[in-house]
Amino acid sequence: MLYDQYRGYALKVVFRYIYNYEEGLEVTNDGFVKFFLNIEKFRWDEDADIEKLLGGWIKRIMINTSIDLLRKKMYLPEIGGIPDHFWEIKDTGSSADQALIYKDLISQVKRLPPSYRAIFNMHVIDGFSHIEIAEALRIPVGTSKSNLQRAKQLMRNYLNQKEELTECSI
Repeated sequence: MLYDQYRGYALKVVFRYIYNYEEGLEVTNDGFVKFFLNIEKFRWDEDADIEKLLGGWIKRIMINTSIDLLRKKMYLPEIGGIPDHFWEIKDTGSSADQALIYKDLISQVKRLPPSYRAIFNMHVIDGFSHIEIAEALRIPVGTSKSNLQRAKQLMRNYLNQKEELTECSI
């Protein structure tokens, strides 16, 4: 039941880092194996929102499993893509408007070079500090900061291009 409930959410987290569909599915499944092997370590307070805590824990596992693969591949760009039917996988935590915005944002993030993409995802979307990013990716903190600035500039350029295209087509 947990797998079925969180599968769509986990896939979307993984696909922010891994852009190859088959590898993304494999990373997601590996992440769930880690999740189920370590589920006895999951702790919560009686007053806590267990669903949010569980979702956060799954998110962290999926991010770390994705980063492990990126490190193993030495951040080589992925070849392939995410099929359109992926966006139809049910994610119980998002409305239709949020899903469209999310899909558009992720399509722009996917244009970033792999190392910039990982840092952008970790800092901007997932809320990691530069110290946490540096430890996870085994890079200096300064590299994390400079790559984030470059990624943000590229995102601004991408979004400005998209805006110009939209204005021209109207």
